[in-house]
Amino acid sequence: MAHPAQIKIPATYIRGGTSKGVFFRLQDLPEACQVPGAARDKLFLRVIGSPDPYAAHIDGMGGATSSTSKCVILSKSSVPDHDVDYLYGQVSIDKPFVDWSGNCGNLSTAAGAFAIHAGLVDPSRIPQNGVAVVRVWQANIQKTIIAHVPVTNGQVQETGDFELDGVTFPAAEIVLEFMDPSDDGDEGGSMFPTGNLVDDLDVPGIGTLKATMITAGIPTVFVNAKDIGYTGTELREQINTDAEALKRFEAIRVAGALRMGLIKTPEEAATRQHTPKIAFVAPPTTYTASSGKTIEAGDVDLLVRALSMGKLHHAMMGTCAVAIGTAAAIPGTLVNQAAGGGEREAVRFGHPSGTLRVGAQAKQVNGQWTVTKAIMSRSARILMEGWVRVPGDTF
Repeated sequence: MAHPAQIKIPATYIRGGTSKGVFFRLQDLPEACQVPGAARDKLFLRVIGSPDPYAAHIDGMGGATSSTSKCVILSKSSVPDHDVDYLYGQVSIDKPFVDWSGNCGNLSTAAGAFAIHAGLVDPSRIPQNGVAVVRVWQANIQKTIIAHVPVTNGQVQETGDFELDGVTFPAAEIVLEFMDPSDDGDEGGSMFPTGNLVDDLDVPGIGTLKATMITAGIPTVFVNAKDIGYTGTELREQINTDAEALKRFEAIRVAGALRMGLIKTPEEAATRQHTPKIAFVAPPTTYTASSGKTIEAGDVDLLVRALSMGKLHHAMMGTCAVAIGTAAAIPGTLVNQAAGGGEREAVRFGHPSGTLRVGAQAKQVNGQWTVTKAIMSRSARILMEGWVRVPGDTF
């Protein structure tokens, strides 16, 4: 019988922050995949190696974690005063679907750098030496991200001495500004969809939990660690090897998604795994990070652990960091309370791999909280470039 030959598609494999993804220029994709739809989803699933019942991604570019099962499309921007459009797909590991409902903050770092590498930024906007300001339109959530990308001899500088907990080697620092990151769009959303800084969230099978539900960076449900039997010092293995714990977190996520208006029925949550995120917070406590490094209580403002795609993240999602920084800046939220209360424009929080500092500028306007921007530093590095191959009958 005849078997289809493989086709090859130009692609670049990049680490951005504490994530990795396969990056494509829109113009390089097969014609059927240049528009949203089943063909594009099938391509990305095959590129990553999903769905994989073995949860290993042996036959694809994925790494069998939510941090490494990602695809990105960049193109010259269709939006005035922006350089590139950045579209992100979170590929499910064990199910045949790609979630387009949110952004990846970590890969936003790589989006700015890749835009320059890929020739998508006007050369007149790139200094020979200095910092290129790349104006990124995040197409999933219709928001602006400003990436400050270091440039040396006209090329993106990737090496440097900036250290990021959760990443093994130092690299060049890229500063990201997430502009107006709260959800105040046409669908009637707001930074606090319920209208409250703290809610009583009824979770079937668990009970009633205090929760801060915020849409900034990415929809996120925050609960207190102590209310669910944790200290906030947990590492990935302690949560991800506990099937019952993961079921409880999913129950909290579904209840939060319903209360935030992100879904109408619990069943819809299965097709929206990327959002909302679930995070639990606690006051500072000394703990040992996954690297063996001691994180002193006095070095952080609070502790945060967050789940992505049903598993505890090994560090912290960039978009969730935006939610953390924003919630911390608003007196009365659970995040702000864990950090000691009061007004603040930045926090340093402890996560499983170490610490991260994030800033946010929040203010009240006509009784409603708004955030103008959130700021944090990450890094990015190209790991491989060339072509990715998939069987010709993939899509």
